Amino acid sequence: MRKLAIFRLCIVFPGFFSLAMIFPLVIALAFGEYRMAFAFGVTIGASAAVAVPAFALGGRPAPGFNTREGILFVCFAWFSACLLGAVPYYLSGYFPGFSDALFECVSGLTTTGITVLPDLEALPYSLHFWRAMTLWLGGMGTVVFAAGLASRLGAGGVRPLQETAGRTEERFAPGPGGAAKILCLVYCALTAVLFLLFFAGGMGWFDALFHALSAVSTGGFSTRNNGIAAFNSPYLEWVCAVFMLIAGFNFTLICRLARGKFRDIADNDEAKAYFAIILVSALVVGVSILPEAGSVEKALRRAFFGVVSVMTTTGLRAEDPGLWPPLAQMVVFMLMFTGGCSGSAAGGIKVIRHVVLFKQAKNETMRLLYPSGVFSLQLDKKPCEKHVVYNVAAFLFLYFLLLCLGTLLMGVSAGAGLFDSVNASAIALGNIGHGLGDRLPGGLFQQAPDYVKWGFSFLMIAGRLELFTVLILFAPGFWRG
Repeated sequence: MRKLAIFRLCIVFPGFFSLAMIFPLVIALAFGEYRMAFAFGVTIGASAAVAVPAFALGGRPAPGFNTREGILFVCFAWFSACLLGAVPYYLSGYFPGFSDALFECVSGLTTTGITVLPDLEALPYSLHFWRAMTLWLGGMGTVVFAAGLASRLGAGGVRPLQETAGRTEERFAPGPGGAAKILCLVYCALTAVLFLLFFAGGMGWFDALFHALSAVSTGGFSTRNNGIAAFNSPYLEWVCAVFMLIAGFNFTLICRLARGKFRDIADNDEAKAYFAIILVSALVVGVSILPEAGSVEKALRRAFFGVVSVMTTTGLRAEDPGLWPPLAQMVVFMLMFTGGCSGSAAGGIKVIRHVVLFKQAKNETMRLLYPSGVFSLQLDKKPCEKHVVYNVAAFLFLYFLLLCLGTLLMGVSAGAGLFDSVNASAIALGNIGHGLGDRLPGGLFQQAPDYVKWGFSFLMIAGRLELFTVLILFAPGFWRG
């Protein structure tokens, strides 16, 4: 590997990432939050002092990186962004130690939405805004921004890893007119529209902006301890649920839909499964909670909001699903292991992987009935190669292995019960933010030892980067050459 070129990129990237802190810095100065202004100013200054000389004196740009070098840079981009983004949290004085600050930042950049803060409403505006910024940047993916930076430095061969199950890869070209630029524009447009709808619905400008950044990124942070429920507005809940649904959908298909290519969505197996799962789950939950809700509209609204929030791994809450009847709780629990669509801001296992396994299980069943038959797996009416099935099977094995390790870590080290340990591990690895039981704000993670917070920070990053990207760093062969 060309270690010098990668080392240069690794030095420069944190400096570019720190530029995002200019926005909360301006807010801190505008609202007279001088301690926060110092925290953001020091972080920006220190990053620039290291990054600017490396960028200016780097010499000729390096040729394109290979896959191994790209993976290394992508992982470093995430790790460095999490460490650097945690510095303002730590300097703010609202976190007892750096482990808590890092956990909060990782939760934001991975769009998980878990928080260790006991009282969200006591935070200054600038710190709230930085929490929202980490969600929003992580939603589109630090990978895309890292690829753009690598292209600027001449590493145009870096291919950001797509959040897909292994189907035909659509490259996100970082150059002008490339797919990355188009998706960023769609992402920004969705955020702007949702901000206007929230503001029109009675939210203050800051709450509207914060929750727009949170919902579109499928993040789940809130300025209020009770989340969306604090606003007590059916309108806001419906609007938020619809945009969470959109944010959990494949962005490439959204672009095609905007160009009038409706057939692409009608023929897409993942899209059909995504909407079918949400529709059926919402109806089952709605019927289950109807006696307690008191009206059909309220039951459907709360059911739809809860189902979409969990399945898209957003984590915004209108109420605690742990208080629902057992049938509704079981639906929510299963959705925690579903996830959104590939190529979306959502985390989790992803719907496409379930589609692949379902089709393969169907083929294996038919093969038992007709031993001489020939059965091929098809996705979107096209043949699917066998390595896709192997990829999905390996991913699920690693996913549940890490889930078990996280459960053991939380249960043994933090003294949590089995249910709470599984719940905590699932919401961290799947970047969900909340599951069954009231864990926000503060709660179980706030009381956990520091090494548990570091362990769950790793789970959140591994889940966000599709496991293989991070775990391959532990393979000795990766570092040879």
